[in-house]
Amino acid sequence: MGSRERKRVARRKRKLRTAQRGPADEAAGNGDAAGTPISRSELKDREAREELEPLREGERPGAVTVGAVVATLIALVFWVSAVVSVATDVEVEGSEPSTGALVLFAAVLTLMAYGMWRARYWAVLGFQALLALLMLSAGLGLVQVTTVLQAIGTLFVLAGGGTLFYFMVRAMARIQMPQRLPRE
Repeated sequence: MGSRERKRVARRKRKLRTAQRGPADEAAGNGDAAGTPISRSELKDREAREELEPLREGERPGAVTVGAVVATLIALVFWVSAVVSVATDVEVEGSEPSTGALVLFAAVLTLMAYGMWRARYWAVLGFQALLALLMLSAGLGLVQVTTVLQAIGTLFVLAGGGTLFYFMVRAMARIQMPQRLPRE
């Protein structure tokens, strides 16, 4: 059976399933205004969205607070590293660290920490991207560990980053992206 024939058969099956569903399914909320049936996963998504409470003014989820504190601590380490790099002629593995890169990363992390403290969607999303990169590099680094202490430290970074990432997903759903106004 060719590809075109398979698609035709699948289309017929979908039409038959749609025709078998009656008005009772649509009245029960299992379809939209155009009569298209809603999948079970979409129904579960709707239930999960209805269960969430939007944040009150000034409220910040716990995971976002923890993320803001972690981002602040990491930014502080990078600020100190930049100051030490400028004040001394320190070399890391034979070369001087790039002060500009340290300052840039510290500034981005500081801005991200401030945004998370204010419960801003963009900051939480950026920090989650940073966590994803951190977990990816830790997972790849786990391949080349040479001591048990390195393995434990890497697993700690993976577990901590993964846990924080998981809890921030629900927090992002509560923060929700602001509605954009249409252009005039």
